[in-house]
Order: sequence, then C-alpha cells, then structure tokens
Amino acid sequence: MGPVRSELMWQAVVDAVEIAGSGDPLDVLDLGGGTGGDAVRLAQLGHRVTVVDPSPDALASLHRRGVEAGPSGAVRGVQGDASDLLDHVGPASFDLVVCHGVLEHVDDPGVALSTVGTVLRPGGHVSVVVAGRNAAVAARALAGDFVTAQTLLGRTVDTWDVRTMGARRFVPSELEELLTTRGFTPVEANGLRVFADLVPSAIVDTEPGARDALYALERLVRSCPEFSGLSAGLQSIARLDSVEAPPNPGGNSATL
Repeated sequence: MGPVRSELMWQAVVDAVEIAGSGDPLDVLDLGGGTGGDAVRLAQLGHRVTVVDPSPDALASLHRRGVEAGPSGAVRGVQGDASDLLDHVGPASFDLVVCHGVLEHVDDPGVALSTVGTVLRPGGHVSVVVAGRNAAVAARALAGDFVTAQTLLGRTVDTWDVRTMGARRFVPSELEELLTTRGFTPVEANGLRVFADLVPSAIVDTEPGARDALYALERLVRSCPEFSGLSAGLQSIARLDSVEAPPNPGGNSATL
C-alpha cells in the first residue's frame, strides 16, 4: 500500500466507479485530473478516461505517465476547466464524472455542477470531493489560531470569497443541497481522511501495521455521520436525474 492519504483518495474513485457501473467499461471524465494518477489507473482497469485540466505541465506529465503505463493506460487529455468544458467535450458523453478538488476553486460551484450535468448521460453519476470546513476549524483551533477558527465557523459556501479566503470549504449539508438543486440525487456520502491528516507520519511510517490499520479505520468510519462531518474531505456520489439543455459544444482535444 502507498501513502494512506493517497490510497484513501484512490479508493474514493473506485467507490464511485462501483456505484456508477455494472461491471462494464465506463466513459469517465476526470475534471481537474492533473497528472493523471487516478486516470491512468482507471484506464488500466479497462475504462475509457478523459482528463480535462487547465495546466499544460500537468497534461504533459499525464502523457508521460500514460506512455509508461503502456496501451492499457492510454488516457485522452484536454486543456480546459469547468468554465469551458463544453468547448472540449460533447453533451451526454460520460457515465461518470470525477470532480475531486474542483468546486473549492471555481467562481460558482452550482454553475460548475450544472455544466457537469450536461456532459453526463441520463442516469450517469458524479463523484464530488471537496474540502471539509469543520476539519479546518478544528485544525486552526488545535494550532492556537482561534480567531481564524471562529471566522471559518461563521462562513458559508454562499458567503465564501475564494479570492480573499483561499479554497472554499464545505459542510455536508451544503454539498448535498448544492447537488440536489442542480438535478442530482446523492446516493452515497463519505468522509475522507477523518484521522489520516491528524496522525503524525512518524507513527504511520514506523509502527508495524500502523498504515494498514489506519486505512482500515478510515474505511470503517467514512460513512458514520458522527465522524464524516469532521473529515478533511467530503465525498458525495450522486446520480443525475434531470438536466437543462446544454449549449452547442466544440473544441479540440489530444489523445495522451
């Protein structure tokens, strides 16, 4: 097993694939997929994967990763982001959209999710992972920064300004409402990294069996509301029930 944090994030992708699919290869869009650590692994499992990311350097790394993985790791790479997604991929093109670490940074998370809905096939799924606000409050309080902890506690997604406050942070109810108001039905909610970001790496790396035990503990508590609301990452896997008609798409892509 690799680093616990990385494996937990990869397992979140696997969980989404299992819910979205019936055992057949899926058409998967990894929005903001970066260097393709997850995308190439999905391709090696037989899925058809497209990565959309704004960074040319990340896409270059994705290309190298795919070449090293061989034909089974081939991934289509597109330079773009949520704001111009329909310039690069067609409507109703995907069975699953992986949207991990994206909604924290966009100007309007609701608009981004609506765009995601247009590229999903009817009944398709999205996996959203966002940063948890409660975990940030706890982290700042434990560090002695009580003023920032109070500031974070008093914010909501609607009052968050990413330009002055940095990456947006959510609580579970905000993520659920955001999805339902955009035509999605949440089918599974998980907390990611309830403890993994808090346990000193010296313990995980040196204590025999600690890594496997921490991973197993995280998997046990991920669906417990008492713990998941305090996790560093919040995941919601949701099914598309309705979608507005998309604008006409167009654009360029490259196979990586």
